[in-house]
Amino acid sequence: MIYIPRLIFWETTKGCNLKCLHCRAIPEMMTSREDLSTEEGFRLIDQIVEFSNPILVLSGGEPLYRRDIFDLATYGINKGLRLSLATNGTLIDTKMADKIKDTGFARVSISLDGGNAGTHDRFRAITGSFNKAIEGLKYLIERGISTQINTTIAKHNYKELPQILELALKLGVDALHTFLLVPVGCGVDIAEDQMVSADTYEEILHWFYDQSKLHPIDLKATCAPHYFRVRAERILEEKKAGLKPTPFIPHGTKLKAGHVDKVTIPKSTGTVKATTHGLSAMTKGCLAGTGVCFISHKGEVFPCGYLPTKAGDVRKERFIDIWHNSRIFGNLRNPDLLKGKCGICEFKHICLGCRARAYSATGDYLDEEPFCSYNPSGEKSREEVETAHTEADGVMPELSMSWTQDAKNIIARIPFFIRKNAVKNIEDYARGNNIDSITVDVVKKIRDRKGGEAA
Repeated sequence: MIYIPRLIFWETTKGCNLKCLHCRAIPEMMTSREDLSTEEGFRLIDQIVEFSNPILVLSGGEPLYRRDIFDLATYGINKGLRLSLATNGTLIDTKMADKIKDTGFARVSISLDGGNAGTHDRFRAITGSFNKAIEGLKYLIERGISTQINTTIAKHNYKELPQILELALKLGVDALHTFLLVPVGCGVDIAEDQMVSADTYEEILHWFYDQSKLHPIDLKATCAPHYFRVRAERILEEKKAGLKPTPFIPHGTKLKAGHVDKVTIPKSTGTVKATTHGLSAMTKGCLAGTGVCFISHKGEVFPCGYLPTKAGDVRKERFIDIWHNSRIFGNLRNPDLLKGKCGICEFKHICLGCRARAYSATGDYLDEEPFCSYNPSGEKSREEVETAHTEADGVMPELSMSWTQDAKNIIARIPFFIRKNAVKNIEDYARGNNIDSITVDVVKKIRDRKGGEAA
């Protein structure tokens, strides 16, 4: 199988104006001379688009610390990439919001780690950071920019999740993504005190699944691969009870950065136009090294931002070579190498466990996930599990070739139960005809051969 990156996080700098207790990095007050230069950033983008068309997330540190951040973003957008900005929001005033809008970011995510200023500010270690982040969010929303709240879940705030969700809905953001704390960077020092138990983790994921079916907002659990196991279990239970499972990402999810069908849904203040999928397409649990990677401020490539096992260095190697040839990435792409209960779990192909938490616990990224309370039973077949997994409307099949975004959009519009076969037919045709990248024309050609069907 050929793996193509679909989401790349670039830590543009370690410089940051906050001192967050859980940060995967050790933040610095200033940008570093080790940061990739503007020209090196341009070359990195060139190497990315050479063989893939992922979402590129400009993160930090605080990316707005870089004076050339908008130059880098503009360059990437002009190359056809969708650019996202991950910021703490405290530096966004009206002028900055205008600049973000004019640049054309597909989405801006802002971190909120509490349902109120007290909780958030204690975790971010700067008084006033909550109010500044909310202010920044409002400036962006006023300008029609797609926004997302990122929340790191730990003992200090997990009971505030309903409050955080209520705040997200009230503000009108497009997405709320939760991150289960990973003990790396600054997070190592607080892990013993702040990591929630495996049982609490499980309760949170079930709550999140329930909420995903109730609210017109994209709810996504990140660094929480068990969510896919929980989701599949719940769907199988619902089917057994004679219920019709509802989509994982509900129809009507308000996603201005999406790329599929526009729909109109009711809202208490009137009606809103919305789209589905886009930046919220789901595939499986841990994507480290398979669909996701992280590039540090000095060009080191890692499976994700929380797994400190270096796969390569773009200052010394081409990105395409690192992506395809890294031994670490190769290991992560083989679920049969997983150890402990992850290795025998019937859900391993859709979950895989958090490889970063395994590494933190034992020093072996292939070891079992330490914060999972599920004990494999072997009662469910792989076919049952994968069928339940793909019954969510938000799930896109795995792609083993390069696809243009317009071609992906066509696949996203067809019924979920034939998407996997459609993708296989199209990719088989492309390989048989020496086609390197699947475009709209390729999809249409196959559709015409099939007598007008989607694929």
